Amino acid sequence: METLLTILHVVVCLFLVGIVLLQHGKGADIGATFGGSSQSLFGSEGPLPLLNKITTAAAIIFMLTSVSLAYISSHTGTESVMSGLATEKPVQTDKAVSPPVAEQTAPEKKENAPVAAPSAQAVEETAKEKKE
Repeated sequence: METLLTILHVVVCLFLVGIVLLQHGKGADIGATFGGSSQSLFGSEGPLPLLNKITTAAAIIFMLTSVSLAYISSHTGTESVMSGLATEKPVQTDKAVSPPVAEQTAPEKKENAPVAAPSAQAVEETAKEKKE
């Protein structure tokens, strides 16, 4: 429904632009350009009433589709984007979990001294302590 209404809205919009550009404005006669008085300025309109009626109808349809699209847009999508995250299961990865690294207890650390990585034996001892 919303897609059909959007397509109708765009078509009416383009039609309205075209029909307005086709219309003959008041005072656009060559006599009015040079300051001469023209009786056709206020008098006979010729075929313009038909164009005026078509323009009015297109404008009314344009307004109705605009209001309808605004109404549909405001009443859809009331659910929060974040509400779906609470019900989903957490994603599990297949990466191996690294064992915890034992902290080194040094009395003093020298500045700019490289820190050695814990040995494999220290890592195993720490893992055994945590299991117990």
